[in-house]
Amino acid sequence: MSDTSPLDGPAQTSARRRLWRLVALGALALGLVVGPLGLTAHAEGNAASFVVAANLTKDGALKVEQTITFTGPVPAEVSQKIETRENLIGNREYELTLSGISASAKGKAISPDVSPAGRFTTISVATGGATEIVVSYTVVGAVVRMDGGGTALRWRLLQGLSAPVTAFSGTVQIPSDFSYVSCTAGAPNSTTPCAFAASGVENAQVPTFRDGPRGEGEVVAIDVGFPAGAVAANERIDDQWTLGRAFSAKPLPLALALGLLVLGGLGLLALHRRAGRDAHFSGQVSKAGEFVPVGPGVTEFRVVGDVRPGHVGTIVDERVDPIDITASLLDLAVRGYLLITELPRTSTYSPTDWTLTRLERDPAALTAFEQKLLDGLAPVGASLPVSELSQRVQQSIGEVQDQLYDEMVTRGWYERRPDATRDRWTQLALGGLIIAVVITGVLAAFTTYGLVGLVLVALGLGTVFVGQEMPARTAKGSALVAGLGALRSDLLSHPTDQMPPGAELRELSEVLPYAVVLGGADRWLNAIVSTDTEEQPDSHDLSWFHGPDDWHLRDLPGSLRSFITTVSGGLFSR
Repeated sequence: MSDTSPLDGPAQTSARRRLWRLVALGALALGLVVGPLGLTAHAEGNAASFVVAANLTKDGALKVEQTITFTGPVPAEVSQKIETRENLIGNREYELTLSGISASAKGKAISPDVSPAGRFTTISVATGGATEIVVSYTVVGAVVRMDGGGTALRWRLLQGLSAPVTAFSGTVQIPSDFSYVSCTAGAPNSTTPCAFAASGVENAQVPTFRDGPRGEGEVVAIDVGFPAGAVAANERIDDQWTLGRAFSAKPLPLALALGLLVLGGLGLLALHRRAGRDAHFSGQVSKAGEFVPVGPGVTEFRVVGDVRPGHVGTIVDERVDPIDITASLLDLAVRGYLLITELPRTSTYSPTDWTLTRLERDPAALTAFEQKLLDGLAPVGASLPVSELSQRVQQSIGEVQDQLYDEMVTRGWYERRPDATRDRWTQLALGGLIIAVVITGVLAAFTTYGLVGLVLVALGLGTVFVGQEMPARTAKGSALVAGLGALRSDLLSHPTDQMPPGAELRELSEVLPYAVVLGGADRWLNAIVSTDTEEQPDSHDLSWFHGPDDWHLRDLPGSLRSFITTVSGGLFSR
């Protein structure tokens, strides 16, 4: 059997020849079409030479003239992207300035397009088909300081060109002798030496540099050193803003901040001791109340100098607090000007409520603030539910506070109203705090002394705090506060079972409003509870507090705590 296919023969050979001819013709046609296009794309925009003639003046300004020569097709536009900001260690940047930018094509001046953007300035020139383009500019900031007092010119004579360069050459006219010459080429951060770098010839020290070819965007960077005093440094270093820089903890700003903090703290202390310190008193303390023996093992509580619970609370903490007004209501009830009645609950989950009934009694014994307080509650004979207290006294409570503050002055306990003193100092402190915040913003934005500003803010806040402590008591007021300290001690320790027989409830009740303000109320309430020796309800045993029909004296602590909480919360509500 033969291995030759029936198709092999003269006919097959002829078909193969025709196929190869078609392939060859197609390849020739493709070469004719694609070949010229490929060559044009490769050759267009290629700079045959890039020649730089630079001149460095003694003051550090570098004048640069670049001559770019193209071969083959010329691009419609050539551009150069020049870096004018260079990063340094420590959030700093070199800042360089370009000026006097000009260009010419075919010897005719043209206007280049200059576009600063971020770290770069781009110079674009329309070639108009000219094969030779000249671009000139002056750069300031390229001469930097060196260790030992010398300076160095550092500049990229070729950088950011939009076309590859076949051959680069450059010269730099310098105003004096130099210390060294170096040159690198390649990528922007390359450390590869140039192809050629020399100091010039004898009697003509003109540093000369040559390199190439260089790709699009590649650089040729020169570094020429000068001895001290030869060429002035004109570097411009821009410190970048950071929190670490703005609030620097370096020795000088830290020392200034700490020194200012210490001096300011001492100043605030001295200010408070001079203007906000209570006057000293001589002689005996002033009493507001005392337990007086009236028999063997029997004492009774007596108020001294008509100092009421509202006065006590205000002079102790220099403020009219809700508890001061609440204690005053209890005191008015104990003295017979009010009757507090606890209402029975309408359901298990309903809140407890009370009524305040104003009783008819001689108002001659009332102080001005007590009269104002009663008038704000209800007329004589009328009742006010505690649940409606905030709506009724909302307008009058401010007048009650004013009366109490005024009485602090008229009774000689303060030279000025405590609230007015606080307001004045608070306004001054807030004004100083606002100024300190503004100063801190300015220091942080433009200097490294932000810590000094923070200290000023801290001192401003300290002044706000000190301003709250500025109300100063007179000698008479200091003597009363000392007496109130003694009274508080008695309220916390005096035996509660030494009241006159048969008058225990009355005597214990008189103590209670003062104990609410100064402390020890629970032990005096328990003393009232201990007087209940029978199982019958005690809803009317107290002349000043009535409970529901099934109410006992043992219920008084819980009832009174709820009353005090409810009233204190409602007095200053809005």
